[in-house]
Amino acid sequence: MAEAHKKHLGLGIVLSISFLAVLILIFLPIFPKTPEGKSQNGLAFADRMFNELSKGSSYFIPKIKKDNEKFMGRAFEVTIKTDKPEDAEKAAGLFNTAGAHAEVQGTEIMVKGDLGALVAAVLNDTDAMYNNEGSRVSSLYGYAEKDVMKNWWQALSKMAKTLTKEKKLEEAKLIDSLNKKAIETSYNFYGISAQKVSDHAVLMTGLLVFYVAYTMWWGFAIFYIFEGIGLTMKKSKVKKEV
Repeated sequence: MAEAHKKHLGLGIVLSISFLAVLILIFLPIFPKTPEGKSQNGLAFADRMFNELSKGSSYFIPKIKKDNEKFMGRAFEVTIKTDKPEDAEKAAGLFNTAGAHAEVQGTEIMVKGDLGALVAAVLNDTDAMYNNEGSRVSSLYGYAEKDVMKNWWQALSKMAKTLTKEKKLEEAKLIDSLNKKAIETSYNFYGISAQKVSDHAVLMTGLLVFYVAYTMWWGFAIFYIFEGIGLTMKKSKVKKEV
């Protein structure tokens, strides 16, 4: 084996072993513990951090509150059709607790009230969930907070579709925004602390740089091993026609 090949093979082996050593460290529970005191490995640590940063940049509730101001005092009346009678009963309970008036007939719910007041009540629920204060929601409605938000999402989705069919597009847009930017966010990020990107810019940049470098690390390891054992890619010679 040529001297150059030996050096490349040795370098490739060193890079491979060091890569695997770092990989083992990543899967060990040696990283900072969660706020609840649970141990976590590198993947869990990075995943939690990026979730916290995502939550910190997904707080749209104040904007929806601002958009809702012009709907305060605006009366609405809508009929929502659910899949099952029990779904209608759950949704009606939500609307009535939030200050609207809802009546159930089979799988249909007739809801009426002040649209702005209804949206404001739901925003209070989402704000509590966003701040991980789910007990405020569960105590208000009498059952688990995440189930409450799930039921709100389903009921308001149907309400938005009905308003759209009735050509009440402004109202439908508000309800759709409430669902997607407040309820979904508070539900998905519930239990996670919100962090600002600006407060963790160095750490985030370091993780991204490490990810790129670690990927290249393995690529070079394979490259040098192949070089060392004589497996290379060369451009084939072009055959000349006689």
